[in-house]
Amino acid sequence: MVEPLDGPRTGALPPDLAEVTRDERSLRRFLHGLPGVDQVGLEQRAAGLATRSIKKDAKAWAIDTAIGMVDLTTLEGADTEGKVRALAAKARRPDAEHPDVPPVAAVCVYPDLAATAVAALAGSGVGVASVATAFPSGRSARRVKLDEVALAVSAGASEVDMVIDRGAFLSGRYGQVFEEVQQVKAACGDAHLKVILETGELATYDNVRRASWLALLAGGDFIKTSTGKVSPAATLPVTTLMLQAVRDWRDRTGEPRGVKPAGGIRTTKDAMRYLVAVREVAGPEWLTPALFRFGASSLLGDLLMQRRTQRTGHYAAAHHVAVDA
Repeated sequence: MVEPLDGPRTGALPPDLAEVTRDERSLRRFLHGLPGVDQVGLEQRAAGLATRSIKKDAKAWAIDTAIGMVDLTTLEGADTEGKVRALAAKARRPDAEHPDVPPVAAVCVYPDLAATAVAALAGSGVGVASVATAFPSGRSARRVKLDEVALAVSAGASEVDMVIDRGAFLSGRYGQVFEEVQQVKAACGDAHLKVILETGELATYDNVRRASWLALLAGGDFIKTSTGKVSPAATLPVTTLMLQAVRDWRDRTGEPRGVKPAGGIRTTKDAMRYLVAVREVAGPEWLTPALFRFGASSLLGDLLMQRRTQRTGHYAAAHHVAVDA
């Protein structure tokens, strides 16, 4: 006998999608019934997108758009309140000499430092994201994971970045992963939930597609490639596949969801390639921090240097726009 999935159902799902979450067997049938990924075709399309260029008159807009999509992040054991406050100041005003530079989308920290970030960013419009659920491994009891989410939310975090249990997923225990994402989403309250798939550990593109749909079915507001602690992290083919998933989700449900590539995106040229992919694969309506983010703190420094170059014609020295993260 197939045991039903525990936990609350997502009321907004269309009836056909609600049915696939009814029990473990239905969920498995749906996920394994998704079209297989053409690896060669996907990688060729991503390579083609990477060759596209953004024309000079649009590049200034694209750089500012990318700056506004950055989640400025510090997730180190040596993090301090002082470092978080300094990062928050950078998030508010990324280039001290150019106040017209837009603020970043959010600052991302561990749960115990979320309150510090919230206080430092009060009134700025910059969000506070907190990782949770035993980041980066996801290896802990569910009650501990949910307590971590509660800690982040009670501290004022407006976004929570959770990691899925890759061991459960790769073992085919899809219902367990589904329930956990649902329960974390419920624990988030009004905070948005980003579901980290850790695609570098999922081994195949088919698994990335299945994990993306599982996270969307369970209520994730964003699907995120990586923790940044595992290699490979974000890649253009994987991000293209995830953009396809949120596009198809919107087409099927009418509800847009976001994508966040994280890890390994370091240059303005990299960012431009991802923005081209967003526009061409998901659509121009995804070119907003509400639906697309970069989890790449080192990217901000290069974006700021390129922005100065665009406006002055002179290449800025890295120390003028350094990001301590």
